[in-house]
Amino acid sequence: MSESYRSRAAGVVVGLAAITVVAAGCSSDKTGDATSSAATSSAATSAQSVTSSVVTETSSMSTSATASPSSNVAAADSVTLTGVNGHQVTLTGPIAVKYSAATAAQKKDLGKPLDGDHNAGTRDSGVVFQQFKGGVIVAENNKAGTPAYITWGKIRDAWNVERAADGKPISDGTGKNGSAGPLGIPTSDEMTVGDRKVTTFTHGKVTFNTNTGKVTVMVNGKEVPAGV
Repeated sequence: MSESYRSRAAGVVVGLAAITVVAAGCSSDKTGDATSSAATSSAATSAQSVTSSVVTETSSMSTSATASPSSNVAAADSVTLTGVNGHQVTLTGPIAVKYSAATAAQKKDLGKPLDGDHNAGTRDSGVVFQQFKGGVIVAENNKAGTPAYITWGKIRDAWNVERAADGKPISDGTGKNGSAGPLGIPTSDEMTVGDRKVTTFTHGKVTFNTNTGKVTVMVNGKEVPAGV
């Protein structure tokens, strides 16, 4: 056997001995060599088990995260409800997404959807809307990702009043209401400010005082009769 070979073999032995010393030093001072070796083997096995578990968990989370949005979108894209007259009413696009995101209490307050051309559809401007017994859901258009807003109760009623261009209620058939009226489309969900409920619109806002029941309508910065 050559000197070079013996030298390399000795180096390997020394290296292995060093590893054994380090492993023993990392174990508890109260344990012997056999226990240290078992602990080291156990730790290695445990580490492999933890690593495997983490990989499995990560894989599971990734699969779940990928699958969830698809199922949510599918559920929100189309919602079919029974209307006040017993007919089936199908919500789609931003209207369906908004309804799906509403809480159980909000859905209860909205009540059943109203059917008929005057209670749902698409305006010439592209605005989409769906009237319910207790409110209305409106979006600027039916494109995916467009926000929709819920307008409730007395505020919805004031928005539905036919008005002249200056915002004053008019009943001769020449006025316009809803998104086509002078208030325009909702730009917020209902907000609570003290004892008032407030909804903003493209050209104004409507406020309902929960203590007095008074409805205040502002169009282009000027107060006009509520008409409700």
